[in-house]
Amino acid sequence: AEIATALRAQQGTRRFYGTAQAEVSASGITGATTVVAYQGDASWAAPQMVSGSWLDGPGQAVVTPRFLRAGGIRVGDTVTLTAQGRRTSVRIVGEAFFTQGEGMELLTPTSTLAVLGLDAKPGRYHVETRPGTALAHYLTSLNTALEPVGAIARANTANTSDVIVTMDALVGTLTLMLVAVAGLGVLNTVVLETRDRVHELGVFKALGMAPRQTVTMVLTSVGGIGLVAGAAGVPAGVALHRFVTPLMGNAIGMALPTSVVAVFPAPLLAVLALGGLVIAVTGALLPAGWAARQDTATALRSE
Repeated sequence: AEIATALRAQQGTRRFYGTAQAEVSASGITGATTVVAYQGDASWAAPQMVSGSWLDGPGQAVVTPRFLRAGGIRVGDTVTLTAQGRRTSVRIVGEAFFTQGEGMELLTPTSTLAVLGLDAKPGRYHVETRPGTALAHYLTSLNTALEPVGAIARANTANTSDVIVTMDALVGTLTLMLVAVAGLGVLNTVVLETRDRVHELGVFKALGMAPRQTVTMVLTSVGGIGLVAGAAGVPAGVALHRFVTPLMGNAIGMALPTSVVAVFPAPLLAVLALGGLVIAVTGALLPAGWAARQDTATALRSE
């Protein structure tokens, strides 16, 4: 109560909520289950929902799809929690995407812990400051106010989930590999085509074609193909992304929310469509430079 009062009185505080944790037994789940109990409105910082809704009253709970599969239950069912000889039932109102506790934590209001006779006093508060608030000054002032109750305020430096980091790294690595392979494919094709047309290039040079024009001609020959490839590849890539990404989540027992899968706004798709042109031009730069430097007499003698 003292901490909540200090937060409300602190200039720059926009909103906050508190959390408490406890270990309980949950029906259908083997071993102890970690309960994360929320005090206050936490909807603004809640995990992304896969289905159902966030907590909005007592006797409710939110879990992950992995928890639902482990317990053989679904949204709308009830789970019985037991601790210290007491028991209570909570209704699953939603499934969310989060990886804390390997996705086996149960989220519920602090009133659930109180019914079980457990300590429902928040041990941690999560705060959002008002726009334009200087964080360093805010923390200094707040820590002064919290000193009498022995609490400490710190900036949130929590790292991104290891699962998300791993998935991002995997996707990034595959993307770089595909770009490299595509670039090398263009390089190989343009090298062979340029060598086949070396006599024709010699004729053009004899007629007055400048080296810069030679480079332009070679790059233009692959530019159209690059644009077509980009226009065709983007829809195919988006479809593949929407197919593969959920499979990656399923591999770790997690269903991904729509917001995690639908990450390609129209402006980004337009930029990606130009990727085919960029890859084609980049791959053709080396043979284009070779063609521009080729001696006219030597090119004319080539067959």
